[in-house]
Amino acid sequence: MHYVYLLKSKRENFTYIGSTDNLQRRFLEHNHGKNQATKYYAPFKLVYYEAYASKDDALSREYKIKHHGSVSGHLKKRVAKSIED
Repeated sequence: MHYVYLLKSKRENFTYIGSTDNLQRRFLEHNHGKNQATKYYAPFKLVYYEAYASKDDALSREYKIKHHGSVSGHLKKRVAKSIED
């Protein structure tokens, strides 16, 4: 399985979207500062994820969320209560 996920920093007003083939491992890496883009915003909570059988499908979805503002905005609106907590 391949995953696209949305993290929310517990300290800052910061969200991160990524993809991985091992969601548990990747979440721990983010929370232990092993990702350059997110290490200053840890700790995180996992707000949302989608699972795909195909790596290409997951990467395509991640790209669309990151590079099309309306897609990102729609997703964040769907999980707005989870992001606020």
